[in-house]
Amino acid sequence: MIRVRFAPSPTGFLHIGGARTALFNWIFAKSQKGAFVLRIEDTDALRSKKEYVDEILQSLDWLGFHWDEIYYQSQRYDIYREYADRLLKEGKAYLAEKLPPQEGQPGGAPRQTSGGQAVILKIHPQKIVITDLIRGGIEFDSAILKDQVLIKSDGTPTYNFACVVDDALMRITHIIRGDDHISNTPKQIILYEALGLPIPVFAHLPLILATEGGRLSKRKGATAISEFRSMGYLSKALVNFLLLLGWSPGENREVIEPSEAIKLFDIKHINKTAAALDLDKLNWINNQYLKAEDPEKLADEVIPLLAAKGIIDKDTVDRTYVRLVVELLQARLTTLNDFPERADFFFLNDPVMDPKAQAKFLSGDLSREFSLFCDRLAALPHFEISAIEEAFRQMVSELNLEAKVLIHPVRVALTGKTIGPGLFEVIYCLGKDRTIERLMKQVKTGG
Repeated sequence: MIRVRFAPSPTGFLHIGGARTALFNWIFAKSQKGAFVLRIEDTDALRSKKEYVDEILQSLDWLGFHWDEIYYQSQRYDIYREYADRLLKEGKAYLAEKLPPQEGQPGGAPRQTSGGQAVILKIHPQKIVITDLIRGGIEFDSAILKDQVLIKSDGTPTYNFACVVDDALMRITHIIRGDDHISNTPKQIILYEALGLPIPVFAHLPLILATEGGRLSKRKGATAISEFRSMGYLSKALVNFLLLLGWSPGENREVIEPSEAIKLFDIKHINKTAAALDLDKLNWINNQYLKAEDPEKLADEVIPLLAAKGIIDKDTVDRTYVRLVVELLQARLTTLNDFPERADFFFLNDPVMDPKAQAKFLSGDLSREFSLFCDRLAALPHFEISAIEEAFRQMVSELNLEAKVLIHPVRVALTGKTIGPGLFEVIYCLGKDRTIERLMKQVKTGG
């Protein structure tokens, strides 16, 4: 059975690059009816934090990447020591008080923290060739590698050693990860061979580039998934966006549900070139999902947002009314966070006026027109959108006015804004009484 793993280190939150790696592991497993294993690589006790673990788990769950098994490396130190001892007994490794030179540590400076001895693997010159599912053949020469530390003098395992032992014991068949890990591949293959363990299949994903070019970083778009969630993106839209950063369903499609993508996914069709993080495209995709989403589900999402801004009391609000407003606005939203600002006038007693809109459209005397329109609305036996529009257009025709001359002032009087859904839909949602009340308020103030 196909078994893949996603192995985040809880030294920070799950960002967009890590989430895409998780996605390709998860979707490959699902497409092959395999298992998706989650391994928390928390051996760095100083930098690993529970808040990061919690955020990673919550973000993966929110994205829908539900794991079949979960492991924590910090609970497996005895296993790593056992395999290191085996290599010592077989003469493939040796003990050292002073570590050999490693990346970032010239001169072999000691790294002891508890007086122990480090376990070092002997590296012998050899050619290493792998067939990467995305990149094809890759060749390495081990002559450029130093002897590899397996267990540090403080008793903790190194990244590559723990990774190899775990991948073998967890029966991982395919390793799908970012191509920044390519340099780790020859070291890990040497470890597999030294331990006599089967070597999994590798697939290295091209990195994601920042919009302005260059690698993602905290300053260049490496935003945490939890931040995207708090910014009002839908999880399915974000997954769709991540899929397109390296893979295409074909036929120039840009919107595809994860369930359908699973049926079409082929790992060999992942692009070999890096993809740029285009947030404009994410916004467009999110809008497509917002348009298509069940208003009832969106109501569940926006009620806390409205409550957080003091616009409603979430315990007493009329959910049916929220849903009605959602249906009116959802096609116009880029993110869920747009909703409170665009919908506040439906819930507040008085709309928050845009001063510029007020000065432009309500500075003249419109009391006659507003009063007449209120009379027409009050007389309607059926308060429906079509009847509201008919009453309005009949009135402006009788007054020999162009509709636009009155539409903008009425909109501003009712909403405080110059932009929004169709005026007659807005009037319908506000209801007869509130519409008349707001228009007559302008009449009384001389607007």
